[in-house]
Amino acid sequence: MVILTDEGASSSSSTHRWTYDVFLSFRGEDTRKNFIGYLYEAFCNQGFNTFIDKDLQKGEEISMELLKAIELSMISIVVFSKSFASSTWCLNELVKIFECRNNGQLVLPIFYKVNPSEIRKQDGEFGIALAKHEEKFKDDIEKVERWRKTLTEAANLSGFHYNDSCTEFEFEFIQEVINKISSIKSKHVPLFVAQHLVGIDTQAEAIESLLNMESNDACMVGIYGLGGVGKTTVSKVVYNRIKNLFEGSCFLEDVREMSKINSDKILLQKTLLSKILHHTDLNVYNVSEGTNLIMQKLHGKKVLLILDDVGDLKEVENLLGKYNWFAPGSRVIITTRNKQVLKSLGIDHRRIHKVEELRQCEARELFIKHAFQASKYGEDYSELVEHIICYANGLPLALKIIGSDLCGKKIHEWKSALEKYKNIPHKDIQEILKISYDGLEDFEKEIFLDIACFFKGYNKDDVVNILNSCKLYPDYGIGKLIDKCLITLRNDFLSMHDLVQQMGREIVQQESEELQQRSRIWRYEDAHKLLTGNMGSNKIRSIMLLSPERSEVSLKANVFKRMENLKFLAGNVHFGEALDYLPDELRFLEWRESPLSLSSKCCLPRQLVVLKMSKSNIILENGVQQGFRYENLKMISLNSCESITKLPDLCCPNLEKLNLDDCKKLIEVHESNGFLEKLKVWKLRGCSQLQILPSTLMLKSLEYFDLLDCSRLEKFPDIHPEMNCLSELDLRWSGIRELPSSLLYLTGLQDLHVNDCKLTNFLVGANKSQMQEEEDIPSAKLRLACNSFNNFSGPTGFQSVTFLSLSGCPGIKGGLDSWMQPDYFPVLRYLCLSYTGIDTIPESISRFTTLQLLEIQDCKNLRHIPRLPQSIRIVDAQNCYQLDTQSRSRLLNQFGEIIGILPNTIAQAATFFVVDGYLILPAIEIPEWLKFNHHRSVGNSVSFLVGPKFSNLVVCIAIPSKYTCEFDIFINGEKKSKCFAWGAIGNYDHVWLTYKEVYISNPSEENRIELKVIPRCISKKKKTPRFSVRIYVECICCPQKPNASMDECAFNNGEEDSGRVGIRRRLRRRSHRPTHARRPQKHYLSRFGWLPIRFQLWKRSSKPRRRRITNGFHDQGSSSIPNTFLNDDTNANLYPPSKKTKTC
Repeated sequence: MVILTDEGASSSSSTHRWTYDVFLSFRGEDTRKNFIGYLYEAFCNQGFNTFIDKDLQKGEEISMELLKAIELSMISIVVFSKSFASSTWCLNELVKIFECRNNGQLVLPIFYKVNPSEIRKQDGEFGIALAKHEEKFKDDIEKVERWRKTLTEAANLSGFHYNDSCTEFEFEFIQEVINKISSIKSKHVPLFVAQHLVGIDTQAEAIESLLNMESNDACMVGIYGLGGVGKTTVSKVVYNRIKNLFEGSCFLEDVREMSKINSDKILLQKTLLSKILHHTDLNVYNVSEGTNLIMQKLHGKKVLLILDDVGDLKEVENLLGKYNWFAPGSRVIITTRNKQVLKSLGIDHRRIHKVEELRQCEARELFIKHAFQASKYGEDYSELVEHIICYANGLPLALKIIGSDLCGKKIHEWKSALEKYKNIPHKDIQEILKISYDGLEDFEKEIFLDIACFFKGYNKDDVVNILNSCKLYPDYGIGKLIDKCLITLRNDFLSMHDLVQQMGREIVQQESEELQQRSRIWRYEDAHKLLTGNMGSNKIRSIMLLSPERSEVSLKANVFKRMENLKFLAGNVHFGEALDYLPDELRFLEWRESPLSLSSKCCLPRQLVVLKMSKSNIILENGVQQGFRYENLKMISLNSCESITKLPDLCCPNLEKLNLDDCKKLIEVHESNGFLEKLKVWKLRGCSQLQILPSTLMLKSLEYFDLLDCSRLEKFPDIHPEMNCLSELDLRWSGIRELPSSLLYLTGLQDLHVNDCKLTNFLVGANKSQMQEEEDIPSAKLRLACNSFNNFSGPTGFQSVTFLSLSGCPGIKGGLDSWMQPDYFPVLRYLCLSYTGIDTIPESISRFTTLQLLEIQDCKNLRHIPRLPQSIRIVDAQNCYQLDTQSRSRLLNQFGEIIGILPNTIAQAATFFVVDGYLILPAIEIPEWLKFNHHRSVGNSVSFLVGPKFSNLVVCIAIPSKYTCEFDIFINGEKKSKCFAWGAIGNYDHVWLTYKEVYISNPSEENRIELKVIPRCISKKKKTPRFSVRIYVECICCPQKPNASMDECAFNNGEEDSGRVGIRRRLRRRSHRPTHARRPQKHYLSRFGWLPIRFQLWKRSSKPRRRRITNGFHDQGSSSIPNTFLNDDTNANLYPPSKKTKTC
């Protein structure tokens, strides 16, 4: 594909596929049988696809075929001769040619025995001819003016001149023309990219957007990625698309390889100059001279330059010097495997693009094209195709090589090849990927091989600590490996492409044919053979003994005695006996699932950095060498070790992570462990027998402390004033009865979980005990003000806490106003008080300006909730059945204000941090202000049409007792999201009001929104009901049709039976009020669409049931939700649950 365009045109509008190289325009009677005949023959002999009108020109207007030929030609050559202007055909042809010139076509004039000035001034033969045309076309004088203007433009173009005074022969003149056309065409011949292109357009468009072709500034863009991922391919595609927007362009391939010796460096420089200047006789004698020559010759030209596969900064400097001299509008693209090259060039990170691997569907398409040369293949190959796609993992190089390798092979050959690829990589793939490895320094190679053979999938910080102890400078080295795309980080865990890992492991395999002479062992079969055969040596650096199944291996107690250089050891098998020896050089010891026992003779290695021994039989008192400080030890993970009853003095001053989760027999933690100044994470989750912690904690670096489910731990330690890094404290389901006021020293605390504890006082004074021992004493309340905040000499309140949960603490019954003050919790966002004994929320809550969520589920005594702060977005008051009417009404009205649906209100939710939100509370009907323009349906779904600007959805559902519900949102037939409400789990009806942001991708003028509601019954005895859904929404379903039935707008999934007919008739009567009584339709949905949804429990019968009205409500038997919801004219006030509904 070739692109020709003028400099002002955009690449997107200038893409052409030329049919002809040259279009010849001429006056036939002057030149057809002589000059034009020779010129045409010369073009054909040179291989140029040339269009010539071989028919004699007839009539005034040129044919459509000729117009199309002009459009499809790369170059138009206009031969001006004496009688050219006398032909209207020639003049119309010339106008069309110049129209195409404005769209990127090249025009080359030949002035054959005519002077350009005669054409420019339009005198002589040209003037006479135009005067005749003016007379002939006096009624269309604009046509003649257009001819005159085009002739002037053509005469001003640089072209070829030939007349009788020329000293050269005509055939020599024609050769000059041929040479010029050859030069022009060579500039516009596209680079060959690849036989099959898949998934390239998206990448190319991303790079073109970085180039910002609309800007006249010079800029440099970087492309980087793994070897074989397609950097060269995508850069060639971009080059072909935009190169004709520049005065000169050059694509230099293999810059890294061509920069190894001086002669090749000079050759690169000469190639660059000749491609842009179109001179082949340039002399460059040394690299420095070539660099200066490039800057001198090109600094005034708008150029496109692509340097492909650059290895380091020096290679760019050899070609571009200071690389800051480019003319306005120039573009330079650098492709490399090393992102650091792009950083060193000063390229803005916003102009750096990483080429990613192909998606699975793209990988399959590319592989099939190479393996089968078609889009279809036999089903018996399907499974093998998927295995190979998985093996290649989106790397185009591998897909192409393997596909071509297997093309035409039989299925048994495919199976054999696949097994071979898994164990021995294809040499062509290996060579390409290994280039990046070969460019590493020795210490970087060691890091790479350690990760490829051992640490892939491990936490980066842990690996840094381990490799730091090996003097490998991993902070620097890992960064370089990431820049070179040899490894990646995924959520702080080390990863790499599977084929890159295989490349690294193959390098280790090539070290020796003997296992004991290799540096790293990772295959279970190899490790098993090595250890059971007692074949160790000092060359072994790491061993993985990871069995795919639980197994027991019989090894000698001193099996590692001959491996003094062993640094990393991991396994999961059960040893028959305890180990007597571990090498002192060992840095990493991990044993998973199966217990690993150390004898009393075997102490932990002194250089150990990470110890991970879950479910082991380790006895720490024996394992820790007395009197020795383990300076290197940074992480200990001993979860589920039932042999540990007491955590001794660990003698690890630099310990950062300590995991003792599920050590069910742990009772006591030594006092010294409360002073580990480097400790960041401490996990004691599930230590159900734990009773004693250090009396004081001075853990200056601690960020996370987990005591969840430590059910026998009753007292929390005092906090030292310097302990201010802790951000999360989890005390859920612990036995904690009191929290000391020194907890306020935790000035960095953000999340405090005290759920389901035996807590009765939130904080108590450090030297006072005000806790009431009996949990069941009604007067035991949450107290704090008199002896904690007010009398505490340290910080006032929790200045950083955003999440506070006291849920499930039944001892908390009242007195919230003593501590629930905004000054004490200035940034609180989430407050959870569910399942507590509180009876009121204090008025001060309205001043918590950052509060977004309030959970008060199952607060059975709660009666009063004041107005909440404007920041509130979620309130969950399920089963708070004592809540008074004013509180319920206040909450619903406040949420109406938040989402901007009450009269004279503006939505607040869209401008706040949280977009989605909900309110759920006991209620028996939906308020009147939800009831405007409506839809309804009998069944389990409702749909409606909205305009392109619809963005937010508001749903209100009345949920009967003992039911929950969920609903799916479909947009134009595609499922977008699922919403779930806990619902009315108890014996009380609830109202669930929720609002969500709904994104419509590629919206049209009409978009169908469908809501599918799914009820869930808590009681097994109840049947899941059929229900009616009524929709109130500003839509575009029935604009300007006031008499249309709303049933025409709703999508009905329900099968209508006789039991429903009466209900629907009543609905229809109430819906079809006079036009003036209904709210007018808007053409498009405004900010929110409203969907109040009503469950209706059905009992099948042959005719509609009679309704019995009690206290203003329609009694439908089994449903506790009043049917006044179905009537637009009913009273909208909320009522407390009637005696009939209170069945607890």
